Amino acid sequence: MTDASLRARVTALVPPSVLDALRPTARRIGLAAPVTDWWQLAGPVWKSPSSTEQRDRWCNVCRWTGSAFLGEAHTESAMCPQCGSIARDRFLLWCFTNRSPKMRGARIIETSPRLGDDYRQYMRRWFSYRTSDFDLSAHRGDIQLDLQSIELPDAAVDVILTPHVLEHVPDTATALSELFRVIAPGGRMYLQIPIVYGATAAPTEPEFHADNTPVFWNFGWDLTDVVRAAGFTTTVLVTEEYDAVLRGRLPEPDPHGDGFHVDTLLEHARPDDLEVVADRAQSRLMGFEPCYHFATWECLRP
Repeated sequence: MTDASLRARVTALVPPSVLDALRPTARRIGLAAPVTDWWQLAGPVWKSPSSTEQRDRWCNVCRWTGSAFLGEAHTESAMCPQCGSIARDRFLLWCFTNRSPKMRGARIIETSPRLGDDYRQYMRRWFSYRTSDFDLSAHRGDIQLDLQSIELPDAAVDVILTPHVLEHVPDTATALSELFRVIAPGGRMYLQIPIVYGATAAPTEPEFHADNTPVFWNFGWDLTDVVRAAGFTTTVLVTEEYDAVLRGRLPEPDPHGDGFHVDTLLEHARPDDLEVVADRAQSRLMGFEPCYHFATWECLRP
């Protein structure tokens, strides 16, 4: 028997509450190894952090706790050392689980998720979960979907999670209309895009994200109008600190050259469209920092 398989068998015999209490200490003194089967051990996706998990940093994807995430405070960094989630992965899942009822067995499609098999197996423990991709050479989803012409029947899904995809779709209005069509009445979508400008505009020169994927739109706060025109009831979910900044209750943050145009984000801010989804303690706990990196559209299907 290998050391890894022995460790897995022993771990399975230890109550989760004991594991939760021991892991932070073990990591600090260098004894803990990465938990490769975390998706089998982690509690329900909607379970709130325990008092032990709230002491330091906590990953709401795999329930890791420790003194620090890996990398810098950035939506594309602050990586969990156990499951590999970055800050925006955690924010998207937090928005969904924090704002939705316990939807065990719900039909969920996530478009082009960053995370691999462990995360997908974890989601399948709780939901009828599938992933989709347009370019199968990139993330290799369960099904191939073009958001401008979704080959699914009406009302086929209950929830759509779509992180950093819509900016790569040429026809925004058609894509949102198709997404509205395939979501069942009473369902919802959590739409995440990199909002680095306050107002929507096409790139002035060719722009590409990872996997050499072309960017057709740099969205701003006015995306809300387009989402509502498609039929959704929509609010923009932000952190408590970002809400205060956008309402002028806190000073303008210094972006330190991180690519976010904070001046235009403030100029075009629409505070009446905002809803706070994470207070300051929760934002620090899960690495939703700096605050102006985090916004997700909650789109409810009447």
